[in-house]
Amino acid sequence: MTQPIIRSENLSKRYRVGGAPRRHADFREAFDNLLRAPLRRLRSMRIEPSCEEETFWAVRNLDFEIAPGEILGIIGRNGAGKSTLLKILSRITAPTEGRIELRGRVASLLEVGTGFHPDLTGRDNIYLNGTFLGMRKKEIDRKFDEILDFAEVERFIDTPVKRYSSGMYVRLAFAVAAHLEPEILLVDEVLAVGDANFQRKCLGKLGDIAETGRTVVFVSHNLAAVQRLCRRAILLRQGRIADQGPVGDVVKEYLRVSAEEVSVSQFRTDARRGTGWARIIDTKLVDDDGNAIGSRACDQALNLVVDVETTEGHGTQTLRGLVLELMFVSDEGHPVTSVMNVDDGAAEFPSTNRCRLRVRIPSPTFMPGRYRLGLFLGIPFLQHVDDIDNALSFEILPPEMPWRPYELHPSRGVVCVKAEWECEPNPSLTRKHEETVGGRQ
Repeated sequence: MTQPIIRSENLSKRYRVGGAPRRHADFREAFDNLLRAPLRRLRSMRIEPSCEEETFWAVRNLDFEIAPGEILGIIGRNGAGKSTLLKILSRITAPTEGRIELRGRVASLLEVGTGFHPDLTGRDNIYLNGTFLGMRKKEIDRKFDEILDFAEVERFIDTPVKRYSSGMYVRLAFAVAAHLEPEILLVDEVLAVGDANFQRKCLGKLGDIAETGRTVVFVSHNLAAVQRLCRRAILLRQGRIADQGPVGDVVKEYLRVSAEEVSVSQFRTDARRGTGWARIIDTKLVDDDGNAIGSRACDQALNLVVDVETTEGHGTQTLRGLVLELMFVSDEGHPVTSVMNVDDGAAEFPSTNRCRLRVRIPSPTFMPGRYRLGLFLGIPFLQHVDDIDNALSFEILPPEMPWRPYELHPSRGVVCVKAEWECEPNPSLTRKHEETVGGRQ
């Protein structure tokens, strides 16, 4: 049986949480405190914190194994313990309890330019970083041209890296870590800095690294990239392993838990205006079973329920002729789109005093993020009967089954669209090729 290259047993890390240190009353107290400091440090290494001292377990009782050549994905919400785990694996910090076994040379890319000196040139930092990884100069010389080609910073290689853009910085840092042949590569969300072309190159390089028998531990919120690269994943929740196994199953569990943790959206009428003879009395985002929810994956349809009725004193008036408009706005306040109940005469109000409208927006819907819903009831450009800003707030989650190998990110827009594609050879090139072949015959 193949021996794991990484093994974690009961791995735990505790941090102390406290306020600002108390200021000394006078010089004598400060001098006394200085003399006692070494003894206190020695005692703190041997005893547990007092019950009065608040502690925080960043990771707790982690047990897992990683096989040589495996790309393991680690996912979880912010604060789940992902970065702390990688810092322990990279020996930046030591565990409080448990043990970790690493069988091989480790390279880590935990932040943009980790291990780089800002005043040194890109060339100097390649050799400096390689030395940190235990590489000899001949090994670095052999890989130098490949690193430059991948990072695409040849023109600025003799410029101090403090003058690099964040994109140039991360390209060079990733190129060094990926090309200097560590047995274990730790990657923590740094690819989010690069553009789409760079992300594609990096993901391809991580796949190539695994094919050579080296191991990658990949932390990312980009679930599409995790599912593309990894066969197995670990889900961390509040510092503990909530799930581990096949990547598809773990991602589904992560999305399920994320949806549960988002509170149900509450209908709000703080910003309401209009004549008021009819009112929107309730609005909900619901799942396929009609249960109120606060979030929805972007590859699932958006279902909303809106209740409308005339108010007291207007018993002779009905809802007939009114228009209901739903306006979707990004969390930054940018309009996304709107729909009306009279679009193609879809659901015009009947001659009644009360009505419930069910609205379904087919998937895919919006890019992952938070959105707000505005409501308008009346006759456009003529009469505002009930107008509500920020009536509902909800969250769009990443897709359950990603169809794109790269992250769906708001920088690419706010609406998810799937196009129908067809690829055929260029007819002119085909004819030219056929004529060339025929002439040779």
